[in-house]
Amino acid sequence: MLLRVGYDVRYDCPGPTPMIVLLTIHHSLSHAMLRPDRLATDPPVPITPYRDGFGNWCSRLVAPPGTMRLTTDATLRLPRVPDERPPPDAPLTPVQDLPPETLVYLLGSRYCETDRLSQAAWDTFGHLPLTWARVEAVNDWVHSHITFGYHFARPTKTAFEAFTERTGVCRDFAHLGVALCRALNVPARYCTGYLGDIDIPPPAGPMDFAGWFEVFVGGRWYTVDPRNRVPRVGRVLIAQGRDAADVPLTHIFGPAGLTSFRVWTDEVPEGG
Repeated sequence: MLLRVGYDVRYDCPGPTPMIVLLTIHHSLSHAMLRPDRLATDPPVPITPYRDGFGNWCSRLVAPPGTMRLTTDATLRLPRVPDERPPPDAPLTPVQDLPPETLVYLLGSRYCETDRLSQAAWDTFGHLPLTWARVEAVNDWVHSHITFGYHFARPTKTAFEAFTERTGVCRDFAHLGVALCRALNVPARYCTGYLGDIDIPPPAGPMDFAGWFEVFVGGRWYTVDPRNRVPRVGRVLIAQGRDAADVPLTHIFGPAGLTSFRVWTDEVPEGG
């Protein structure tokens, strides 16, 4: 299927403002790009691309005073298949056998306090077999115990606070799932990307940027999305990290204010 994705984001900058923009589609999807998602700015400014320590594409720039507009419009060809899942009896990898590059995703981080959630994780899930079924149990639990609502969002909210308050937005669902999996010795990393409403029956509303996570099972990473629960079609990864502190849409080094935010994730006909 063909998928058109893009954004139009605007900031008001009282003075020259350095930014790091993490909105470029992940390099693992470069093979799927038909029209690349090149970052455009208005007014035009020099952009310096680089990869961060997690392999994500980042863009450095300095916004001048006034309105700064960031846009892109890309097209990808993706298979029309939902998020892949291993069989329920797929074994979890013992810590001593994990690849070294996965070990950082066992550790606590800014928004994922494994130390504060470890006892709850083992009390709730420790009796389950050491298989994918344990990950699915975490996914089910977070989905059913956290109430979604945009009015529950706040930038400082952590996994432990989502656990105690039982409310949050997609990033809070993901942070809690990440923290519980890590506490259970399952490597888990936070992800951001585009997520539309493709093949989702009404009354599901359109979606745009979203947060989910991935776990390492059976020698590879699998997508887990406790906010939506049902495997989705047309998920487009942008960035991966320990938690949302590593992969915000923009790092802004100054008092810029967000004034407009529009995202599209639409299936388009061939030739469209």
